[in-house]
Amino acid sequence: MINIKLNIDRALNFITKDQIQAFQNTIDESHQKLLNKTGKGNDFLGWVDLPSSITSTFLDEIKADADRMAKKADIFVVIGIGGSYLGARAVIESLQHQFSAFVKSDRPKIVYAGHNISEDYMADLLDILDHHDYALSVISKSGTTTEPALAFRILKNHLEAKYGKDEAAGRIIAITDKSRGALKTLADKEGYKTYVVPDDVGGRYSVLTPVGLLPIAVAGFDIHKLVAGAVEMETFNHSTTSINDNPMALYAATRNALYQAGKTTEIMVNYLPSLYFFTEWWKQLYGESEGKENKGIFPAGVSNTTDLHSMGQYIQEGLRNIFETVLSVEKGKRNIPIPMDNTDLDGLNYLKGKTITDVNHQAQLGTALAHVDGHVPNLQISIPELSEQNLGQLIYFYEFACGLSGYILDVNPFDQPGVEAYKKNMFALLGKPGFEEATRTIQARL
Repeated sequence: MINIKLNIDRALNFITKDQIQAFQNTIDESHQKLLNKTGKGNDFLGWVDLPSSITSTFLDEIKADADRMAKKADIFVVIGIGGSYLGARAVIESLQHQFSAFVKSDRPKIVYAGHNISEDYMADLLDILDHHDYALSVISKSGTTTEPALAFRILKNHLEAKYGKDEAAGRIIAITDKSRGALKTLADKEGYKTYVVPDDVGGRYSVLTPVGLLPIAVAGFDIHKLVAGAVEMETFNHSTTSINDNPMALYAATRNALYQAGKTTEIMVNYLPSLYFFTEWWKQLYGESEGKENKGIFPAGVSNTTDLHSMGQYIQEGLRNIFETVLSVEKGKRNIPIPMDNTDLDGLNYLKGKTITDVNHQAQLGTALAHVDGHVPNLQISIPELSEQNLGQLIYFYEFACGLSGYILDVNPFDQPGVEAYKKNMFALLGKPGFEEATRTIQARL
């Protein structure tokens, strides 16, 4: 059963159904190119049928390693950048207790490294790791991406100094290329347990590989249910390409119709703090996939109602090049009724007996109506509740819709050539061997 619903009614004052339906032929062609792996970037389409290819035996192996790490460690460090950590963090923070650092648990606390180049962040992390048992996963196809490679070099030395070389090796899991690269070479030499990042799955599409599944399992969540949800969406996706019947097709077509109407920025809106990193994962997925050849919808995000008191003014009355997509969760995990107060000094007794979720949903509806009145089209993607199954469906939903949308734009949604530009400059400025000419050129500009 597919639990995801997409409502575009509040966009239809700005674009017509005919404008959306005009993409049907392109959707049909793109859908087949994705499923048959014949379109642009087809060497990175392994994610399309990935969920159904994952066996229970493989998931059991990951869970066993996750349980082994949980017995060794109070803290589990995930070293990676971009898709190598955002997918896992999105799922974990959607499902975990929001004050997990203060909640006793038999599962390790998940922390992250290698996603920045902050010396203070690393120093603060080492302060914590000095006083806790820990283990880590390091995620990199090459093993030479600067941010995670720096973090791993430092944490590997710290781990070996704390536990000794042999014990440290048993606390490291490397997720890397199957046969080549610096990290694979080191893992084989040191005897680390390894998992493979498939050659045909790019980082931002890798959450349903060991890249995401291992940390999610270490955190104590059910990766079997997560994958099962993705399988449900993958299976459904084979049944129809119709914009009227397939929400992935409808989402891709609607957002591109809005783009053609001048709405060049999409704001993903969540109303739960736990979905902050799901929004961040979505931003990377769509930004890195579509932002090419001077084209693409700019992906932004807000967390309401918090950001209604900061970004709300701009969304209501700023430049009218934006549309919103609200990720709505119908049911909260818990209920807190609003109590009666005899003095009613805050004037809230009219809410007595309602839950905070009730209030949040009405804030969501009222905001959507206000923004539509302010000429901001509003889409709504809803799921019944936050669960592994629903998140698995949502991951595949966004991934496939992203592929369709990229093909509508006529870009390759599966490469990221622009990411290399900053690296070349950074390497030149740092004097990396092999970049001598670039170093001379860039120094002449300074």
